[in-house]
Amino acid sequence: MSQSIGAGAIKPQARVRGKRQWGIGKIASYILFGVLLVTQLYPLLWLAIYSLKSNEEILAGRFFALPASPQWVNFTNAVESGNYFKYLYNSLFVTTITMVGVLLLASLVSFAISRFRWKYGPAVMLVFLIGMMIPMQATLLPLMLIFKNINILNTHASIILPYIAFQTPIAVFILSGFMRTIPHEIEESAVVDGAGVFRIFWNIILPVSVPPMMTVCILTFINIWNEYILASTFISSEALKTLPFGVNSFVSQYSVNYGAIGAFLVLGALPVIIIYFLLADKITKGMVAGAVKG
Repeated sequence: MSQSIGAGAIKPQARVRGKRQWGIGKIASYILFGVLLVTQLYPLLWLAIYSLKSNEEILAGRFFALPASPQWVNFTNAVESGNYFKYLYNSLFVTTITMVGVLLLASLVSFAISRFRWKYGPAVMLVFLIGMMIPMQATLLPLMLIFKNINILNTHASIILPYIAFQTPIAVFILSGFMRTIPHEIEESAVVDGAGVFRIFWNIILPVSVPPMMTVCILTFINIWNEYILASTFISSEALKTLPFGVNSFVSQYSVNYGAIGAFLVLGALPVIIIYFLLADKITKGMVAGAVKG
């Protein structure tokens, strides 16, 4: 009798302890996510406030203070004096061509590595993995000499080609990991029906690989959109410069228009934010698919 009472008395205590632990874990999770939310959103909020201040308010050093009178003229100066639309067009052109080239090359290479049975597949994959370890800055001088010899220096091709080369390895790593999980029975059935290699790739593999391809798109877009080092090294013509160069328009020898710089940075980040929210669901699916299946 005493044993049964003791056993019955332990169960409620265990349930209370379990609820207490669950409550502490939940609170800790909320705190962690709150910290991450603040650290991620605060720079954007601060930049938005910064872009609406005058130079006097910015130089006063009150970082958390709201502007006394919003300076919407900063955005007008960013568009007009900063040549926003010209730089925006150049950035969109370069980024779009790069994304198309990366997707085309990475999908073909990943298809060959993951679906073909050939002895050099692992060696080719190793080459791309090594390519992920090479820093972009280490190639500036060799690329400068190569582009000068083939007369493509100071053209969009001089930055598009390196962008494709440096973004393709990570794209191959993501896509090949996903394509390995696709059952081979699908291809065997297609071969029985008379489908060739190209048709299998175009009609079967690519439609299934859309989620990781969207992940590759957004990663490539973010990396190329804000890239400055290669563009500043290989591009000198004002008509070919990309969006990060617009900030230089507000820096002169004797003065700096800080408010216009903030407004230009807001306008420069706006396309990335819009594209991310438009593709958020597909990006999440692609990352989850890579984590589970890759």
